[in-house]
Amino acid sequence: MTEFENNHVESGNETMEDVLSNFQEVNVGDIVKGEVLAIEDKQAVVGIVGAGVEGVVPMKELSTLPVEDINEVVKVGDVLDLVVISAIGKDKENGSYLLSKRRLDAKKVWEEIEQDFKSGKILEAPVTNVVKGGLVVDVGVRGFVPASMVEDHFVDDFESYKGKTMTFKIIEIEPSENRLILSHKAVIEAEKESKREELLATIKEGDQIEGTVARLTDFGAFIDLGGVDGLVHVSEIAHTHIAKASDALKVGEKVQVAVLSVDPTTERVSLSIKDTLPGPWTDIENKAAVGTILEGTVKRLTSFGAFVEVFPGVEGLVHISQISHKHIATPHEVLQEGQTIQVKVLEVNPTEHRIALSIKALEVKEDEPEAVSEESYVMPEETTGFTMGDILGDALRESQKD
Repeated sequence: MTEFENNHVESGNETMEDVLSNFQEVNVGDIVKGEVLAIEDKQAVVGIVGAGVEGVVPMKELSTLPVEDINEVVKVGDVLDLVVISAIGKDKENGSYLLSKRRLDAKKVWEEIEQDFKSGKILEAPVTNVVKGGLVVDVGVRGFVPASMVEDHFVDDFESYKGKTMTFKIIEIEPSENRLILSHKAVIEAEKESKREELLATIKEGDQIEGTVARLTDFGAFIDLGGVDGLVHVSEIAHTHIAKASDALKVGEKVQVAVLSVDPTTERVSLSIKDTLPGPWTDIENKAAVGTILEGTVKRLTSFGAFVEVFPGVEGLVHISQISHKHIATPHEVLQEGQTIQVKVLEVNPTEHRIALSIKALEVKEDEPEAVSEESYVMPEETTGFTMGDILGDALRESQKD
């Protein structure tokens, strides 16, 4: 009789025959309870409750996780749920059994994972190892994440993922083969889809939101708004002329954008960066106050004068009468496009985006010791009765006809 049998007979009034008649037969695959009698040689010796026989549980069969010290996971007196792996010994009566807690725990985990798979539950688990072709994940059992299912973008080196806790969706499961395929990419895509639907349902024309430059093309920039990519056409990047998006933006840059239009059906969102920026004419009455001397570039020459850019996106008109003290037939006689010149501000109209400029106000007449100031400037006879604003308005209208 084993030590385990003697202990149970001595603990009660039952005879040995009574005890033996109540013992259950133990078969491979049975789930039993085992009381830890001793710990020796990196294994736990247990008595199988209700069977009157002993068994051993090797240290590696105690937990689904690696065990370095057996005493950290089990102690004498513990009662464990175990599965019978095989019989040990020459005969059943005096033999013992090889048992496993790890395999029983894994079986329970597989059952839970199967339920999670059916319900579509997202799992959270740590990455235990990086191997060729992907990641190894511990969800109670070994799970594998193929490299193509880690992220929704290419990753060159996965070493930084080791030890990282991530979320996963179950893609494939086969408990009989210990096969569990997981995907973090599927979680990301599902989250993006949810955010996309929410964003398309909430944003509207006129909203200003922050985004990240995702892609650059010759015709504009695609901005990631958090699930939806909106397009900023190259003409909407800045108030000044931009030849191509890469001249002003770079991928990964954070930008503030204004929503121009939203089409939930096609998921097209048109955006503008320049609408969030101060316009070139903002505070122009102070930047180009009357009497201010500015440097500018001749942008266009017409029969009635020259348009001079004094700030990026801000052009003023030097009427032909304000180009020189000498009589000239056309501005082309003394000016050329692209030329850098100095001008004096005569009049500013912020509302209509108009600035009247003068070149000759900075020049000295051949028969006068000093330049004519704007205060002493008298409009030519042909413009008597009209303000500089009138002249500018006529000039602009003529320019539009051209």
